[in-house]
Amino acid sequence: MQTIGNGKSVIVEYSSPNIAKPFHIGHLRTTLLGRALYNIYKTLGYHTIGINHLGDYGTQFGKMIEGYKRWGKEYQLEENPIEELTKIYVRINELCKQDEKVLENCRENFKKLEEGDEYCTSLWQQFRDLSLKEFYRIYDLLNIQFDSLNGEAFYADKTNEVIDILEKTGKLIESEGAKIIDLEKENMSPCMVCKSNGSTIYATRDLAAILYRARIYDFDKCLYVVAYEQNLHFKQIFEVAKLLGIPEKCQKGLEHVSFGMVHLKSGKMSTREGNVIKVEELLQEAIQRVKVIINEKNPELTENEKEEIAKKVGIGAVIYNDLSGSRIKDEIFDWDTILNFNGETGPYIQYTYVRTNSVLKKVKRIPEVSEIKIEYLLKEDSYKIVKLVYSYPEILCNVASKNEPSILSKFLIELAKAYSNFYNENKIIVEEEEVRQARVYLTYMVNILLKIGANLLGIEMPEKM
Repeated sequence: MQTIGNGKSVIVEYSSPNIAKPFHIGHLRTTLLGRALYNIYKTLGYHTIGINHLGDYGTQFGKMIEGYKRWGKEYQLEENPIEELTKIYVRINELCKQDEKVLENCRENFKKLEEGDEYCTSLWQQFRDLSLKEFYRIYDLLNIQFDSLNGEAFYADKTNEVIDILEKTGKLIESEGAKIIDLEKENMSPCMVCKSNGSTIYATRDLAAILYRARIYDFDKCLYVVAYEQNLHFKQIFEVAKLLGIPEKCQKGLEHVSFGMVHLKSGKMSTREGNVIKVEELLQEAIQRVKVIINEKNPELTENEKEEIAKKVGIGAVIYNDLSGSRIKDEIFDWDTILNFNGETGPYIQYTYVRTNSVLKKVKRIPEVSEIKIEYLLKEDSYKIVKLVYSYPEILCNVASKNEPSILSKFLIELAKAYSNFYNENKIIVEEEEVRQARVYLTYMVNILLKIGANLLGIEMPEKM
């Protein structure tokens, strides 16, 4: 199983929040999906590179700079940077709607940023540093690391080469002052590469990233874990990337792993309108709700134990909720659903794992597989578990072939249910040694697989609940 990726490289681009904006539940899906795929590809033997392609460039920074110029002294950026920057962003957007000249100033600010203007660059760096500090509070809660934080800004000085290459192909043409690639033959609208004022756009920077990654990583796959709203964008840049002269395997390896949007019951979220649910608030709420349950059921635990269990179970519930359904489906955000700990949930898998732990603590030693007599595991309830255990490598390969972590999520629920049924129907620590060894080993295998599988999804297992 662990050799199918040997000698191959896969890039997983995920999370990628916009600097100076809240890290909201829409970002949570790409973060959790990407991390799960990263872990699974790595387990399958691929050389895996996780990239957080930060949204740290573009016209929005022209707006942020303009807002800061006008009202910066009114806001306490050091105390609550993302919240204060969001207020500035919402406010400048309102002003842009009312006054076209202000919008033109914003565009000019971004042009200056591209040209390396000292004032604009220092402000941009301040916004980026403050934002990353905030984002890493969330990444630390979720126990997520990245191999690269090269975002859009990293590729800003690499776009000229992309434009030069495209111009040499003769396919880059002028249209109303802008430079575009005509994709009519592919039944797509044109891909803009350069605005009429000479500024690049994020498509240009994505193309620069493809060229850079092909050279540096010589990738077999480059996965973009981004919402389906960007379907057309990725179709366009993947088509244009064929003109960059990158190896054919890199061209074929470009893949958009799309997923459904997260909506509020009241409709779509928008940073501009200021109606988003922040991930940090969601995670802390989940932890607090679990703590209440632990205080009711296990008051004898120490405060440290309660804290650790609440964190693992609360965050595990949020992660499982996000990764349990098909990634392509839209999700309506509902506090009651996301924090429901009954039924097919992360806490159910964790509880089953804790149950296997309590069984294994009662035995002196775990038998070797060579000591197990399979005839004692041929009853329907035990044989179902045996079949599930043997199907695990195939499950992981299936996840990778479809880039669909919910396949693993459903497998873990099925395994947990099968073991609960087996546990309820059979005494495990029995007098007859051969029967006991078979049942203990089966429990051990379930214990190992639940932990490994959940860890691949990003869910940590508590040792007690």
